[in-house]
Amino acid sequence: MTEQTLTTRSPLRRIYDWCVETAGKRYAVWVMGGISFAESSFFPVPPDVMLIPMSLARPDRAYLFALWCTITSVLGGIVGYAIGYLLYDTVGQWVIHIYGYADKVDAFRAAYAEWGAWIILLKGLTPIPYKLVTITSGFAAYSLPLFILFSVITRGARFFLLAFLLHRYGPTARQMLEERLGFWVTIGAVVLIGGIIAAFYLF
Repeated sequence: MTEQTLTTRSPLRRIYDWCVETAGKRYAVWVMGGISFAESSFFPVPPDVMLIPMSLARPDRAYLFALWCTITSVLGGIVGYAIGYLLYDTVGQWVIHIYGYADKVDAFRAAYAEWGAWIILLKGLTPIPYKLVTITSGFAAYSLPLFILFSVITRGARFFLLAFLLHRYGPTARQMLEERLGFWVTIGAVVLIGGIIAAFYLF
C-alpha cells in the first residue's frame, strides 16, 4: 500500500482497514470481546463494528467470532443485570439517564410482569439497545436463570445469523462493503438510532 493511498483514505476506510488488518492478530479477538461485554451494560458501540470486518477477513472463523461475542455479551448482560438489581439508584439510573430513558423505566418494568421473556428475546435481536434490557431486567427482579437462558438464545441467534451470512457470502459482502463503505455505515447508524428512538416511544 503506497504512502499516497494511506493519506487519501477516508477516516471510515482507515477504521475498516484497521479492523480487517488486525483480524488475524490475537488482541483483536479480545478487543471485540471487550466491546461485546461492555455494550451489554453501558458502552454505546455494538460489537458488530468488529465482528463484521473480522468475519469478512476470516470467514473460516466467523462462527468462532460469533460464539465469542455471544459469551461476552451474555457475561456483560449479567453485569448489566447486577447494576439494575443492586445499583440502580446510582449507576443504573445514570446509564439509563444518559440514553434518555429515565421516564420509560417504570413502564418497562410493568411490561416485564406480562411479557418478560418476549422482551428479552425480541429486543436482543433488534437494534434497540440491549443494555436497556439488561439493566431493567435486574431492576424488575426478573428471574436471573431465565434472563441468562433467554440472553444466550437471543444474542446467539443474532450473532450466529450474522456469522452465517458473512461465512456464506463473505467475498461478495466484502466487495459490496468496501465499494460503498460510507453508505453502509450510514445505514448502520440509521438502524441504531432508529432502535434507540423505537425504545423511547414503545414505552
